Amino acid sequence: MSKMNYQKYVPFPKVSLPDRTWPEKTIQKAPAWCSVDLRDGNQALITPMTLAEKLTFFQLLTDIGFKEIEIGFPSAAQVEYDFARTLIEQNKIPPGVAIQVLTQARPHLIKRTFESLKGAREAILHFYNSTSALQRRVVFRMEKKEILALAVQAAKLIKEEAKPLIDAGTKIRYEYSPESFTGTELDFALEVCESVKEVLAPTKENKLILNLPATVEMSTPNEHADQIEWFSRHISQRDKVLISVHAHNDRGTAVAASELALLAGADRVEGTIFGNGERTGNVDIINLALNMFTHGIDPKLDVRDINKIKDTYEKCNKLPVHMRHPYAGELVFTAFSGSHQDAINKGLKALRASKTQLWEVPYLPIDPADIGRTYEAIIRINSQSGKGGIAYILEQAYGYKLPKVMHPEFGRIIQNIADKTGQELPATALLAAFQKEYLQIKNPIELLDFDVHMRTDGHKKKTTVQTQIKYQGQKQKFTGEGNGPVDAFTNGLKSVTHLEFSFKDYSEHALSTGSDSQAVAYIQIAKDNDGQVFSGAGVDDDISMASIKAVISAVNRAFK
Repeated sequence: MSKMNYQKYVPFPKVSLPDRTWPEKTIQKAPAWCSVDLRDGNQALITPMTLAEKLTFFQLLTDIGFKEIEIGFPSAAQVEYDFARTLIEQNKIPPGVAIQVLTQARPHLIKRTFESLKGAREAILHFYNSTSALQRRVVFRMEKKEILALAVQAAKLIKEEAKPLIDAGTKIRYEYSPESFTGTELDFALEVCESVKEVLAPTKENKLILNLPATVEMSTPNEHADQIEWFSRHISQRDKVLISVHAHNDRGTAVAASELALLAGADRVEGTIFGNGERTGNVDIINLALNMFTHGIDPKLDVRDINKIKDTYEKCNKLPVHMRHPYAGELVFTAFSGSHQDAINKGLKALRASKTQLWEVPYLPIDPADIGRTYEAIIRINSQSGKGGIAYILEQAYGYKLPKVMHPEFGRIIQNIADKTGQELPATALLAAFQKEYLQIKNPIELLDFDVHMRTDGHKKKTTVQTQIKYQGQKQKFTGEGNGPVDAFTNGLKSVTHLEFSFKDYSEHALSTGSDSQAVAYIQIAKDNDGQVFSGAGVDDDISMASIKAVISAVNRAFK
């Protein structure tokens, strides 16, 4: 038996909905999005945003494409009121964007809120009162009828206070939230919302937003979906209301709960970018939108430069985005596992070869380029890395296309370094190891001078090389003949060193493009006495010379 006192908690009450339909549905389109970063998010910050930071953040939200933005609680503090006035008086609200303001269902707060909206082009007046059974009992000590009367009285006052603004040309929309909807009996939440709707008299053209907040996340996502579908079925005049959800992340399932709520009939989602908010935060709208994007749905938000969005978020909120945060985190397009690295490498090559427009790469559900990320950091190297990933980094960063036969050998070299340091290795460390192990090795053979002569004898080409080397500390000269420079050099080398080996593999490529490009050659040899295999590499302006250097590299590694 667990030592934890689990018996002090009770299961969430099950919604009776045996004919639920949401499990058979799929998300077909993006909902109406409403950012509550500047209200719900801001009130949860250790240091709330300044006016300047709020203006910067508001601009970010409009750039992303939000059409509804909750800008604050104007009746709660002067800075909140001033922000609303600044946006309106300085004409900083783009056409088509509605500012949303929040107020409790209390008369003096409602009046102050309407004062903050004078001159606005379009606004959403969002009012709320708590309806949950727990808060009715321990916080407000009110009966259901008193809670209901509070909501109705507020709706009447709001409709009255809105008239002068409407007459002056402001388009006013209404939103009501039975706060802590998830802790409210469904039939009572429905009764309150019906009563508010009756007062506000919405139309098909100007619908009432009924926001059903998971102010505290209390159930599994499927149970939340049942609540939303039950409410959507039972609310009257369904074509005159928009059902909105506002999930918090107390159980860590706000994204899933919101997705299932959309299946269950929700039309609108309130949340924050990257999920900032009270306690464990609000639902992450960027996460939701990109989930839809990866299923071929237009998210109706522009997240093509997620790094810029993240930078502004971190600067204004003074909060970091976790390195494992979906889509935006520093490490989300990074693979440390060798098998993952190999699969990503093969997937990218297959994608390029197929010329398809569809994105299909193992372990990468989204093309990083679609959100302004790059491939440079997809594969990073530590002791868990595989040979394919190591070769991929070397090619992407520096142009060295190691042949397959070299992958295991160089992979072991890098893993040994990673094991010793216990740290991630940057691309520069891979290059340094490659240069030290293959390009800079001069023992036991160092090339001092090389001259090649080619002639034709009948139909056969003959190549003669004159070479000076330092072998085991002693200078030696030799002449070699063969079918080409590499063959001639190898024959001469064997005659003076008596090192016996045979060639197993050879490849070459240009290291860069243009008239000043260098060539790189790779050679693999096997020692004749025991069959051990070693690779070498050489770089030079001339491909023949690069090949000679690769032979020396392989021989040095085999016989040092």
